[in-house]
Amino acid sequence: MSVAIISRMKRISAVDHVLKALYVSSLASVLLYVISTHYYGAGPFWFLNWNLVLAWLPLGLVLLLKRYIKSNPWASWRGGILTTLWLIFLPNSFYLISDFIHLGFAGHGQTFYYVIMLFSYSFTGLMLGFTSVYILHQELLNRLKYNSAHTCIALVLLICSFAVYLGRYLRWNTWDIVLHPVGVVFDVSDRVINPVAHGQTFQVTAMFFILLSSTYFTLWHLAQAVRQNKLP
Repeated sequence: MSVAIISRMKRISAVDHVLKALYVSSLASVLLYVISTHYYGAGPFWFLNWNLVLAWLPLGLVLLLKRYIKSNPWASWRGGILTTLWLIFLPNSFYLISDFIHLGFAGHGQTFYYVIMLFSYSFTGLMLGFTSVYILHQELLNRLKYNSAHTCIALVLLICSFAVYLGRYLRWNTWDIVLHPVGVVFDVSDRVINPVAHGQTFQVTAMFFILLSSTYFTLWHLAQAVRQNKLP
């Protein structure tokens, strides 16, 4: 068996392990929701499961993209569409962490249980999002200079941070880009043209960007240490 085949088998095995871990994390989140609903009245939090479904889409899209560009140029219309769809849906993975805002609906004595449930969904969403970003990051490193690839990923995380703001505060959804493009463009352009009038936009975006970029920075270096067997 050639070295190339063995190497490919190892990569496939690694992807399978990651997917299994994400499946388990997702099932654990759903289980916590079922328990919280049965014992603590968390039924109104059903939207977490829909948000979790949306959080899986970017990972599926980036895996399709990865398979496509193995034998086709990335700079093609199919590669462009897959990349665009990935970027459009990616913020949904990170959006789950903003659902902590709903803790205010927890009744007396229920906050602790809701924190556990929300943390599970948030953690799973973050891992789904960062896994898809990591996969794209590796593909960029195979084609671009080191600093250029990192800059692209930083820009992606910045876009996601702004998109989370749009979703949480302005209540725009991913599909509104198609259903209500004029409204989305107006809100975005207004904040670019009149930044002073929208201080909250940049505060929230900056804070979320710091959170996402620092977390990804940590996970990136952990992954590199594992790949190079440099962990103590």
